[in-house]
Amino acid sequence: MKKRGLVILAMLALLIISGMLIAGCGKEKAADTTATPRTIVDMAGREVTLPAEIHSLATIGPGPVLNSLIFAVGEGGKIVNGLPDFARSERWKYQHKFAPNISEQPMVQTSDFQPNVEEMLKLKPDVVFTMEARGSCEQIAEVLTNAGLPTVCLVWTEPDEVKQAINMIGEVLHQETRAQEYSKYFDDTIARVSKVVDSIPEDKRPRVLHCNIQSMTAPHAITEWWVSQAGGKSVTKEVRVAENIEFSVEQLLKWDPQVIIVSSPDQVNLLCNDSRFKEVSAVKNKQVFPTPVGAHIWGNRTSEQPLMLLWAAKTFHPEAFKNLNLEEELIQFYKHFFNYSMNVEEAQEILGGGPKVDPGKKK
Repeated sequence: MKKRGLVILAMLALLIISGMLIAGCGKEKAADTTATPRTIVDMAGREVTLPAEIHSLATIGPGPVLNSLIFAVGEGGKIVNGLPDFARSERWKYQHKFAPNISEQPMVQTSDFQPNVEEMLKLKPDVVFTMEARGSCEQIAEVLTNAGLPTVCLVWTEPDEVKQAINMIGEVLHQETRAQEYSKYFDDTIARVSKVVDSIPEDKRPRVLHCNIQSMTAPHAITEWWVSQAGGKSVTKEVRVAENIEFSVEQLLKWDPQVIIVSSPDQVNLLCNDSRFKEVSAVKNKQVFPTPVGAHIWGNRTSEQPLMLLWAAKTFHPEAFKNLNLEEELIQFYKHFFNYSMNVEEAQEILGGGPKVDPGKKK
């Protein structure tokens, strides 16, 4: 009996020691996965040290554009700041649909895109994303980094750089697979459209003007890319010397565009009811359309660029793309990339130029 008791005690001791060892190993492993920071090189060539895991983030600069990139990897729920002042109207309601968490959050930048460091520190984001706007991306990043906020610079001037920006965001947020899927969708969409457009003769490709008729400006150089890819001929291509260019009434009449895409739904009537433009081909043939608006204005830079390409192709060549169901494309895109279940009515609202806004209110 004495020997048996000793054996039992020995076995108990082994079990206790084994349990302690297992618990110790578990603690060591947990410490390794949560405490190890990582370093990446952002799109401005800066080394940025990040926490192992990102639970919250902020965006500063062109807010709707940046948010659209975050949405594209399904991480809109991690944004802790609100939209900048210019985007606080009904026109941007889909930002709040895609990320309801931003609705009650404060602004973190001034009207000229400079950071409000004090407000940012209150929010304590694990990482900040910024992009070139009116100020230097690197300067903003330096200010925030010096305040203890890891900041990643994104660059988007050429059309293809949207994929690089989303791949960078995917790396930071551990969403590499989603980012790769976006890049594939982007490339596949170009291939789908090109397969049809390549067979359309040059003389069947319409002259296209993308403009803000109120300010008489042609916004965003990326226009030249999507107009051409969709089978149109941009009338501003030869004269574009800057991101945004101005033009006169006389110049518009000289261009005589066959399709005009304006910045908002109210501008359709503004243009069509203006007697100065009654002889313009697009006006006479009722080929004036508002650019779709979802997370951002599709005619500008946005992660929704592939959708803009599909919409433009069908707008320029409705017969060639008669089997393209744009509503279904939107529903699938926003579900897969934005994690948002969209209904047909919402898809139609976006395709029709987005939420209607009182022209007297800011857009």
